[in-house]
Amino acid sequence: MLNYTPQTQYLRDKVILVTGAGDGIGKEAALQYARYGATVILLGKTVKKLEQVYDQIISEGGKEPAIVPLDLQGATPNHYAGLAGSIEHQFGKLDGLLHNAAKLGNLGPFVQIPVEEWQSIMQVNVNSQFYLTQALLPLLKKAPAASVIFTTSGVGIKGKAYWGAYAVSKFATQGMMEVLADEYENSSIRFNCLNPGGTKTAMRASAFPAEDASLLKTPADLMPYYLYLMDANSSAERGETMHAQA
Repeated sequence: MLNYTPQTQYLRDKVILVTGAGDGIGKEAALQYARYGATVILLGKTVKKLEQVYDQIISEGGKEPAIVPLDLQGATPNHYAGLAGSIEHQFGKLDGLLHNAAKLGNLGPFVQIPVEEWQSIMQVNVNSQFYLTQALLPLLKKAPAASVIFTTSGVGIKGKAYWGAYAVSKFATQGMMEVLADEYENSSIRFNCLNPGGTKTAMRASAFPAEDASLLKTPADLMPYYLYLMDANSSAERGETMHAQA
């Protein structure tokens, strides 16, 4: 799959929303989707980073993206409903959704996880995905063939000591995707999970500060998977979990 190369401008006339679009994998995915013709909606909490991605897309000749500054920590269902209304008014539909934003938290013994940190990680990694997906489902239904990608992790498939709330949140992500994939099995919307594996990002550096980052794949290395799952050619992929570094 890493050799997958889509057709030029295969995302032309598509509208794709990417969460966590200001940095790391989300930034790279947004840039790639724009390079293949999509109008990208950049969602993130840091306006300056989103503006930099916006500027790069414009400088490369891409379609003008939309910027949505939103802190998933404090966002409520009303915020997501408002976002859905804005997207409907501006674009009329949504062809793709990449759930990329996540919070790692502190790694350590389960018994030592502060309640506040548990709630914070669940809010960002699970609740926000529920609120956003639920709000956007009517728009996704309006697209001829919509794709929703959830970002999972190896510790969300097989639990690992000291990964605590983050691991549990990724198990919840897996479950959310599978429930939706089953409910929409015979619809125009498909749902899948993608596990990027160890990647050269700020989150990875936080989890493994002593690691030699030069040995890791970069976000750009993984993009064939993100491009494939947004391609109509992947329409048979439903309820699957793909591993970019299996």
